[in-house]
Amino acid sequence: MSKLKVGVIGVGSLGQHHARVYSEIKNVELVGVADSDPQRAQEIAAKHKTKAFSDHRELLKQTQAVSVVVPTSLHYAVAKEVIAAGNHLLLEKPITSKIAEAEELVKLAEEKAIKLQVGHIERFNPAIRAASEHISDPKFIECTRIAPFVSRGTDVPVVLDLMIHDIDIILSFVRSPLKNISAIGFNLVSEKEDIANARLEFANGCVANVTASRISAKKERKIRFFQRNAYINVDYMKPEVKVYKLKGEPRGVLDLAKMVDYQELKIDKIEPLKAELSAFVDCVINGREPLVTGHDGLMALKIAEEILAGISEHKKLVS
Repeated sequence: MSKLKVGVIGVGSLGQHHARVYSEIKNVELVGVADSDPQRAQEIAAKHKTKAFSDHRELLKQTQAVSVVVPTSLHYAVAKEVIAAGNHLLLEKPITSKIAEAEELVKLAEEKAIKLQVGHIERFNPAIRAASEHISDPKFIECTRIAPFVSRGTDVPVVLDLMIHDIDIILSFVRSPLKNISAIGFNLVSEKEDIANARLEFANGCVANVTASRISAKKERKIRFFQRNAYINVDYMKPEVKVYKLKGEPRGVLDLAKMVDYQELKIDKIEPLKAELSAFVDCVINGREPLVTGHDGLMALKIAEEILAGISEHKKLVS
């Protein structure tokens, strides 16, 4: 069977790893990489023994599928050209910076039977994959995603840069309409919000408290699920999953410690990006639906926009 011809558009700090992983997947031919910086394109192409393109449109003439890993502000324009060229598309998160643009991309992809996968990579994190079989009907979710400041990603607020990862994870586990959002956020070192906190209330009673910061002294990425008779603690970075479950109904506070069953789950060593790109390739070759569809990316963006609107309202109240 012939190999799937793929390319990468945008080979900066993240895109270079897309090129690396594609070069390692057996049923893939990395046709080339494109970047607005010709020298960067040449550097990454040489590293992975492929071709360099300064114009991504020329690359699209030779590929069947591509990863688009350009700044968020360019997602819509580049992705639209990819779809028009008939290429299947893995578009990094967030899908776009505007809802109307995301809706158009989803519609265009459907009309042209293009596989559109959005790069919410935490769905492929081995800790999340291991924890998923233990998560059912969570009542409270607490997320913390903080990191030291870097200039990459500051073209969008921290909600679209970092928090949107956890928004997507929450939506994948809480299958219920969102009832209410309250949020606060502040821009301290860049022009857009660098730190934000949101409270999401769902119709089924679940509440999620989500914090994201790109101006912290340390890097931490954790999510905790509380549900009836169970607590699941997920550390994305280690990765690690700790599960605490009640063996039965406690008869009092003193009984509780004796009735907790603790388990640290076994985690596989598969790199999340390799799992993500391999899944995308499989979808294209075998005609399957992506794990993270364009609709999923659109829904995460809509929630993120509601959070940003809440932040804006809060700023008006305190100004």
